[in-house]
Amino acid sequence: MNVHAAALAKAQRFDEQTTAFAGDVIDDLSQHPKRLSPKYFYDAAGSELFEQITLLPEYYPTRTELSILRDRGNEISAGIPDGAALVEFGAGATTKVRLLLRECAFGAYVPVDISGDFLKAQAAALRKDFSGLDVYPVTADFTAPFALPEAIGAMPKVGFFPGSTLGNFEPHEACRFMRSARDILGHGAQMVIGVDLEKNERVLYEAYNDAAGVTARFNLNVLNRINRELGGNFDTSAFRHRAIYNREHHRIEMHLISRKAQSVRVLGRSFSFRAGESIHTESSYKYSLERFTALARGSGWTPRESWTDAERMFSVHALVASD
Repeated sequence: MNVHAAALAKAQRFDEQTTAFAGDVIDDLSQHPKRLSPKYFYDAAGSELFEQITLLPEYYPTRTELSILRDRGNEISAGIPDGAALVEFGAGATTKVRLLLRECAFGAYVPVDISGDFLKAQAAALRKDFSGLDVYPVTADFTAPFALPEAIGAMPKVGFFPGSTLGNFEPHEACRFMRSARDILGHGAQMVIGVDLEKNERVLYEAYNDAAGVTARFNLNVLNRINRELGGNFDTSAFRHRAIYNREHHRIEMHLISRKAQSVRVLGRSFSFRAGESIHTESSYKYSLERFTALARGSGWTPRESWTDAERMFSVHALVASD
């Protein structure tokens, strides 16, 4: 965050998280081309919209990963010690983690997410359904270092990073996250991680351009969040959702396209848009098994085993922290 952006944010007497949000928005909209970080999709409204996306017929990742976790749960849990603490990076709905909790005798569950209200609601539901499980929600940006609860200090640690969220990072950012997760979890830690795979481009296009328009609303919601939390004056009807596959970089790109020449104000700063100008809101990289294995090894993890569905649409990997 630059000094000017930080000063603008702090002048509004925001809390720490909103100050970071404000600074990032000002910095990112000042770039050429403009961008916004996908981590800010997930306020309460965004988290709910994403859960709707996971149920869409076009959106294959969630149901495919769930099938792997169900069918291979015994194998995935085989190397996890009883009494370990499960730390979920970017915890959302608990559908996937419940499958692991049923397979393994975990001593504690630590969901970590930036959306505190959503996180607390999910944690409360888990406590009711797993009465013997200690649940310690942590409201934090999981892409940055954070402290684990003292109560799990002596437990073996297992990281859980399901979904295709790793693909939202640029490759060097993915490596940095993997290294950070290893450092947070500590010596001897394990990681169970979901990774979306390369596939037919039409399947990818339809997954991010669903017929019901839920992904479009999810993308546009970040502008609503800026309006609500930072006093912005975005007219969301003046932007449209666009998702394309960039073959050269093996990634889906999501953009918000300005429908006209316009000016928008956020925290006293004015940002001009040309007709057709883009805000790049998300990239979703798709990996081959070989490229992800290389990334894991280069980030301080040793692959233990990997599993895919029959059509090789998605993959789940078990990793062990390298010495």
